[in-house]
Amino acid sequence: MVVLFAVFVVVSGCGPADTETEKDESSAWRTDGTWDAPGGRWHLVDGSGLTAEQRSEFERLESIGYLAGSTAAPVVSGVTVHDTLRACDGINLFVSGHEPGAFLMDMEGDLLYAWRYSFMDAWRAGPGGELPKSSKGSGFWRRVHLYDNGDLLAVFDGHALIKIDAHSRLLWAKFGGFHHDMDVMEDGRIYTLLREPRIIPRIDPEHPVLEEFVVILDENGNELERVSQLEAIERSGRLDLLEGMKEHGDIFHTNTIEVLDGSLADRIPGFEAGNVLISIRELDNIAVIDMDDGIVVWGLEGPWLKQHQPEVLPNGNMLIFDNGGSREQSRILEFNPATLEIVWVYKGDEENTFHSATCGSQQRLPNGNTLISETDRGRAFEVTRGGEIVWEFVSPARAGEDGSYIASLFEMLRLPSSSVEGWLVVE
Repeated sequence: MVVLFAVFVVVSGCGPADTETEKDESSAWRTDGTWDAPGGRWHLVDGSGLTAEQRSEFERLESIGYLAGSTAAPVVSGVTVHDTLRACDGINLFVSGHEPGAFLMDMEGDLLYAWRYSFMDAWRAGPGGELPKSSKGSGFWRRVHLYDNGDLLAVFDGHALIKIDAHSRLLWAKFGGFHHDMDVMEDGRIYTLLREPRIIPRIDPEHPVLEEFVVILDENGNELERVSQLEAIERSGRLDLLEGMKEHGDIFHTNTIEVLDGSLADRIPGFEAGNVLISIRELDNIAVIDMDDGIVVWGLEGPWLKQHQPEVLPNGNMLIFDNGGSREQSRILEFNPATLEIVWVYKGDEENTFHSATCGSQQRLPNGNTLISETDRGRAFEVTRGGEIVWEFVSPARAGEDGSYIASLFEMLRLPSSSVEGWLVVE
């Protein structure tokens, strides 16, 4: 029950860059033990005409992202719980803060397959020249999408979106402020999130903000369409969704995107097929955007704080990861989006505490259990409807003195073994 990892070397927090001070931004970073990045910074916007203070603020915003991990590591690692009768069988796909890669693991914790591709190699194959100065988001993959043929779509948080084949060979790379999440359609179109620092005078005439966009790419990474989330809210008249918005900086921090299938359209206006569900962390709300009209058609601020991963379930309810902000306790909530009734909660207990201040995700499994990624603690676990843990994995990727820090586990997904048939043999 051992998964093999290369030791990661960045030890710092998994949170927005503007709240972290423990990492020297000018320090070199290393992805494979053999290379140190030179200085320099990659600019997303034209800095001409800006004051020195404004340029500095633009640079700070460009570097916002997640780091590899900071939580104290437990002694145990690997698969620590496996109830073979009650756990949902399959294989596990996950991404971790310890290196730019994705990993397939069986239920016992044995590594089945791995993809790896560094930001350095993608940059060399693309624009070349000086690399971004900040290491945040470029030393690991924040999230991935696995195609039926073994190809993989991966996001370097805040830096690039890449597609590689089953042998980890680069197919294409799209550079820019892509971050957090993506949703891939059957026709190959990719819905993803993009942020760009810019000055928006009606918000603040002097200080830049990170403006968030929903972007649609074709299967080769070419941009087809983009919609500003801020403008979509303003055009809809739902200014209540902007209450509490900061005057500058990372004003939205959108972290999830899901293209709706229309299954709730008969119950909730705005949930028509093709509309996009997003999660806006800094405003504690979730919203649905009509991409054709470029407006928000549904929005909700619920009983959650700094939430992630809202998703529509087959039963018509929604599931969401309630990080809890400063409550020191996270929850998974299942609620009826039509009535707003909460129908199920998982929040851990004294014996099995549950908290991830940042990141985190969940997946409702075919047997009714829920697989939870507790990012900050480098842990994934499966719970029954009654809250019993029937499978648990604790990352063995450690760093720091005596291996005292654990890598962030950004997302664990349970896939059916049949999903890799045709390109991978699973015994």
